[in-house]
Amino acid sequence: MIGILGGMGTQAGLDFCNKIAILNRGKTDQKYPLFVLYNKSNIPSRPQAIGAQDLKLPIKKIKKNKKNYSLILKSLLRGCQLLEKSKCKFIVIPCNTAHYWYDDLEKKINLPIINMPKEVFKHTLKKCKKKSSIGLLATEGTIKAKLYNKFFDKNYNLVYPDNITQKKSVNKAIQLVKMGKVKSANKVINKAINYLIKKRCKKIILGCTELPIAIFAFKSFKTIKSSKIFLDPNLILANAAMNKYKKR
Repeated sequence: MIGILGGMGTQAGLDFCNKIAILNRGKTDQKYPLFVLYNKSNIPSRPQAIGAQDLKLPIKKIKKNKKNYSLILKSLLRGCQLLEKSKCKFIVIPCNTAHYWYDDLEKKINLPIINMPKEVFKHTLKKCKKKSSIGLLATEGTIKAKLYNKFFDKNYNLVYPDNITQKKSVNKAIQLVKMGKVKSANKVINKAINYLIKKRCKKIILGCTELPIAIFAFKSFKTIKSSKIFLDPNLILANAAMNKYKKR
């Protein structure tokens, strides 16, 4: 059984579950995969805990607030422990920024936790030539904590929006999805997408799980799967989860 620690945000967790179901259509109820979704929406803000309100601050600054880091870790840990007690075999966390706590969670939980940024990197290696420019749309926390850099920097050139585009396009689109205003988010995110395309990015990682909702909300699942420019971490994670599930 797959354990899904969701609620970061709620729409993103449901989007992940939907993709799990669509990837594995069953002719009967019994043919669908078993999973438990813990929609733990009371986990405090991950980007704020990282202290990523100013992307110009040096990386060392985000490690100083041990109180906030510990607060989030304890909340994530309680979520993972509930999934562990529910007899899940492994855990997925459909939130990119939450992977800042991945190493400590892995040490404290007996179940395997699939690493979303790592799975996106493995997928990119199959789809894109090394040394290519790859765009990253994500929360300021994910960017500040270099969650994708640790996997991508040796093989690719990660490109981000400038600070103004980040705040007025990416941050705003993420917030609009959380508020349920998907149509507005769809319009707002286009500025950031165009920015990265002009930077000649071969692929664009939708590195916040709200962003696939903003971009693909009014398109078919076939369109999502066949996208030539976007890399959807929620979809990639869903595939990785099902590959692991089928092996058990």
